[in-house]
Amino acid sequence: MPITVAAYRTDRTAALADGRARIDRCFVTFEDDSIGDMNTHVFDTPRTRTVTEVGLHPYMLAFANEGFRAYTILPIFLLRQFRHKSIFIRTDRGIERPEDLRGRRIGTPGYSSTSLTWIRGILEDEYGVKPTQIEWVVSAEDSSASATGKASAQENLVPDGVAITTGPPGLDDSDLLEQGVVDALFHAAEPRCYAEGFPLVGRLFPDHRRVERAYFERTGIFPIMHAVAIRKDLAAEHPWLPKAVFDGFVTAKTSAYAQMARLGWATNMLPWFGQELEETRALMGPNFYSYGIDGNRNALETLFRYSNAQGLADRLLTIEDLFEPSSLAFQDSL
Repeated sequence: MPITVAAYRTDRTAALADGRARIDRCFVTFEDDSIGDMNTHVFDTPRTRTVTEVGLHPYMLAFANEGFRAYTILPIFLLRQFRHKSIFIRTDRGIERPEDLRGRRIGTPGYSSTSLTWIRGILEDEYGVKPTQIEWVVSAEDSSASATGKASAQENLVPDGVAITTGPPGLDDSDLLEQGVVDALFHAAEPRCYAEGFPLVGRLFPDHRRVERAYFERTGIFPIMHAVAIRKDLAAEHPWLPKAVFDGFVTAKTSAYAQMARLGWATNMLPWFGQELEETRALMGPNFYSYGIDGNRNALETLFRYSNAQGLADRLLTIEDLFEPSSLAFQDSL
């Protein structure tokens, strides 16, 4: 059966993109795309892709608030990132610890994106900093749009009870921080001013690797950003298809694991790649980028709780609500 699969071309999807990993009984056309555009394709139009990467939280909001059911999701988590590293600050504003963010102006290119929902939840859970204690400034432009695509409507949802304004016209998120319009910036990508070494911009957690490792040791959570959606009509018409898609993505990821272990030290430019891989496995296990519900329930339910508590999803979602029913039993093991 011919199917279209849309996703970023990463180490964990490359084998699907080039045909080394197959989806059983399917002829795959792989389309590279950016997350904002993949979201819009699913939630708006044209909805022609059989399988596509989606932002997990935008999907949650479309499902909970808009009754969206054209696609269902599978527990294939194509992007996971710790988010302590995504808090950038003006170093001349006296911000030395998370608690110092109370009462500050914080910029963001999209209030209800998955990454921002995680950051706000972590700040409240770990440091007692509530979204209502911050003045939010949504930038008129997004400095990372060339890589992420235009943000979908679900990434720009504004809840009641928080102070939110729009930044000056013509300024993107990086401009807001560099020009001092905001005291801090929450963004999934490194802002331009940080990447270019602007002297008054830094990370709230300079040693974020240490903080993020401690967070994982304490909670067991490796935050999930993106999942995989499949057209619901085709999943119903071909009940074998969701498992075939899951297995194909697992095969592609397993190929990436093998490449990392065998030749990662040679094909990746990082000088201590091997040690990083060893330390990651020691902390998180050999299948540190796991798919399936088993092992990911805590991370999923934490994001569900954050979304509802922050006034974004209008009800507390459950795994059984959200995921394609047969996929609840899918296992991902090395």
